[in-house]
Parts: sequence; structure tokens; C-alpha cells
Amino acid sequence: MKNEKHLIALDLDGTLLTDNKEISNRTKQTVLTAMKEGHVVVIATGRPHRASIDYYKELGLNTPMVNFNGALIHHPSDRTWDFAMHTPMPVKTAHTIIDACYELNVNNILAEVMDDVYLDTFDRDIIDIFQQTKNEPPFIIGDLKQKLTEDPTSVLIHPKEDHIHELRSHLNDFHAEIIEHRKWGAPWNIIEIIKKGMNKAVGLKKIADYYNIPQNRVIAFGDEDNDLEMIDYAGVGVAMGNAISELKSISKHQTLTNQEDGIGIFLEEYLNIKVKTV
Repeated sequence: MKNEKHLIALDLDGTLLTDNKEISNRTKQTVLTAMKEGHVVVIATGRPHRASIDYYKELGLNTPMVNFNGALIHHPSDRTWDFAMHTPMPVKTAHTIIDACYELNVNNILAEVMDDVYLDTFDRDIIDIFQQTKNEPPFIIGDLKQKLTEDPTSVLIHPKEDHIHELRSHLNDFHAEIIEHRKWGAPWNIIEIIKKGMNKAVGLKKIADYYNIPQNRVIAFGDEDNDLEMIDYAGVGVAMGNAISELKSISKHQTLTNQEDGIGIFLEEYLNIKVKTV
């Protein structure tokens, strides 16, 4: 079975990328060899399209991509792809959440409508996080209740450290039926919110069906809580060595860290890939 076509889903931060936000040479060569041998490689990330496309191009991909943790499923190389899906949350819901954030006096709030970015209060550090590539558009800065008039793909909250639990409890108590929320890893305790029912597994299943690849031949790599559903769904769900304990506990396999070529080493062994040294 390992010689049959597999779908390989790669999370970016903490997984495919090193801590320097680069793809290591060994992992890159292994992924490229897997593609040459007929396997299908896709990116599945919480990042928006604009912050993922450079890695997509670096790997020479021509496949669909999962962005915003499943709220956007599209094909960067084929705008006519019939399976594309954008599932934003209602702007009314976003405004209600923004009101709660104002009451808690959070540090800042950010909303994304596809690749348009709205920031409630100017913050150089936040801007630097989201403008790390040449693809970043200028931010629209100002009161989100006034500026945000479209259904957002995601809402991101930068709470004060002592308000994280209170804010997440509020989201669970008042919005659990209509939104999903996840917390970024350190050092940024950002809470990211998307519409209920959206996660990476939704996008991965859609792509697997498109390529007619069965679930038992889906390999997925991840490290954070936004990878839980994807790792659980994949027939070969792999937690990175640096993954959170909850992800490791549900994964079927574990590999080395993102700093130790965890993806490359696992694929070489699992798919019996022989990589030519470069």
C-alpha cells in the first residue's frame, strides 16, 4: 500500500517550517521526491493565502490549499476549481464578539476578509507579524465596528494575559454554536475565531475526495490545536516532536521536531523514499 498514491498534508508553522520560517533542505528534497513518485502534496494551514503562497511556490505545488484553518479551500493555480469554498462568519456575529472584546479591554482585535486585513488599533508588533512577506496588503486601521462591513473569514484577538481564560469562556458560553476558536502558540497568545464547523479536516477530506484518495492513504502532519481534527481524520496522522501533548495523544504516529527534519525523515521511512543528496 505504501507504493500507492498518498495525499500528504503539511501544516506550516512548527511543522514544515523551521523556527526561522524556512523549509529545511532535507525535508524539501524528500517532499519533492514524494511528488515525483506520484504522491499528492498540499498545504493545510491557519495562515491566509497571502502568507502561504511563497512556500507553495517554493515546493512547486499545483494542488489545492487549505487556509484559515478550513474557512478557505481553494486552488491557487486554478481559479475555476469547482471545489473551492469560502466560509466566513456573519459580520453580525463578529460585531458581537468585538463588543465583548471592548468590554474586556483587550490589547487589540484584527479581522481578515480573505486577504484584506482590518486592525482596530495601530500596533507595530501586530503589523510585523502579519506583514512578513511581500504579498501583504496595507492594513485598514480604525474602529472595527465602523470599518468591518463584510462577513470576515476570521477574527483574531490579542487579549491581555490575565483575560485569556475569561475571554475563551465567554466565547464558549455565548457563541459556541456559531464559531470555533483556537489559541496560537507562544509567544503570541492570539485567539483566532472562524465559523463553526470549519477546520483543516473539512478541507483535507474535500481534497482527498477530489483526488479519489481513501482516508487510509491520507498522511497529515501538525503540531498545534488547530491540527487536531486533521490529525484525527488522517489515516496516517503524524504529530511533530514539538507538538502539544493533546495532539500527540490522538495521533497515530509521531516524528521528530520541525528543527530535526521530522517530516522528511517520516516520509522517507513510511513511503520508502530514497532521496538523492544535493
